Amino acid sequence: MRADNPLELSPAAMRDLGHRVVDLLVDRIATLDSQPAWRGGSRTALEARLRTAPPERPGDFDEILRTLRDDVLEFSARVDHPRFLGFVPGSPTWPGVLADFIASGCNVFAGSWLGGSGPAEIELVVLDWFKDWLGLPADATGLFTSGGSAATLLALACARQLRFGAHDPGAVIYLSSECHSSVERAARILGFHADRIRKLAAGDDFRLDASALDAAIRSDRAAGLTPFLSVANGGSTSTGAVDPLPGFADVCRAHGVWLHVDAAYGGFAALTPRGRAVFAGIERADSLTLDPHKWLFQPFEAGCLLVREPGALEAAFRIQPEYLQDAAITGAPDRTRPVNFMDRGLQLTRSPRALKVWLSVRFFGLEPFRAAIDHAFDLALAAQARILDGETFEILSPASLGIVCFRRVTDGAGRRVTGEPALERINAELVRKLADSGYGLISSTRVRGRYALRFCIMGHRTGATDVLGLLDWLEAADPG
Repeated sequence: MRADNPLELSPAAMRDLGHRVVDLLVDRIATLDSQPAWRGGSRTALEARLRTAPPERPGDFDEILRTLRDDVLEFSARVDHPRFLGFVPGSPTWPGVLADFIASGCNVFAGSWLGGSGPAEIELVVLDWFKDWLGLPADATGLFTSGGSAATLLALACARQLRFGAHDPGAVIYLSSECHSSVERAARILGFHADRIRKLAAGDDFRLDASALDAAIRSDRAAGLTPFLSVANGGSTSTGAVDPLPGFADVCRAHGVWLHVDAAYGGFAALTPRGRAVFAGIERADSLTLDPHKWLFQPFEAGCLLVREPGALEAAFRIQPEYLQDAAITGAPDRTRPVNFMDRGLQLTRSPRALKVWLSVRFFGLEPFRAAIDHAFDLALAAQARILDGETFEILSPASLGIVCFRRVTDGAGRRVTGEPALERINAELVRKLADSGYGLISSTRVRGRYALRFCIMGHRTGATDVLGLLDWLEAADPG
């Protein structure tokens, strides 16, 4: 250490600051249940709290931490709160948090084997775990990404490059009306015109029937177009629905269409027997999107892409400039050849995202993860039973992968409400009032055009008292 370096701290000072940050985080986690699940702030209010000029002189760390705690972190959704059931909750494990701390502290470069062979090998190990859990071949390829959106974009780009070598204006993509918006966004980024994206209507069970996919492919081929890629839901975000994967695989195989399964939401449920049954056929996918920051309980960001064909990602993305010749890896890919993850996707500079999964699984073992996933399944079924056991609510989509969609159908006096505008008004008011109360947070969606309250039960801290307590609150509240 240089004694005259103004950006360096002594070992004692680093330990002291680190201990204070750890104390802040542990205190936050230990008191989550007594904190609001959400608190928002207006732009005007936050400007008043946080708009300052950058200082020229050092600041007091305790004062900076207080500002961070009271004026920054306070005004955010606590997605790891036990009664945060909106959107997709995230309850990271503490070893996962520490892994990100270690990765940042060591400033690991995970783009090349030269830059970090140990972290790259950890990523290969964890990818092999995922392939084994989901039944993909051992020689399938993959990489960690920032999240499901990035993984889906890379999957579509990889498939297009392998199929056409460039963009084909006649290529058509098929997806369900229940697909995540990231699929359509990825297609748009890659230059697919709207009239080359077939959004096919899902059935009454929120799944796209394979026969509808088959008919659409045949129609486009007869019109002189090129059926290219189909996306199957591996747990839709609105309802948790899983498309009939064996049927999709049969159709895609028959027509030479690439099958991508978007399992970002639910894929890791396959760790449990119930989830494995739901995801039968996923092993036949040409590519898969996964999100370890969901049902593997990791901190943001942690997405993953798996591709069946060995070497496909390198074939699609590898470019070797002169200034990276020292890091270049040559030769045919096999189990002994090093891997440059920069050759498998968009990022050159990338963090070792697999490290947190590795550390968490090594610390806890898989059994607690399986138990947490099964617990979420059970809580969704308990919520559904409670909704059905009364006259206050009605189910709009049944429990699936921890998601239940429903709505309140009575007013503050217990009278039945009719008409979609009135039902939407009272349910939207419940969403708003619950968020403002701090007791919990849920989100809304639309199920067959109807405004729906949506429980997404995924956090490992959530218990039966939290789920049933939220239903009690929604039943007792006056929607106005």
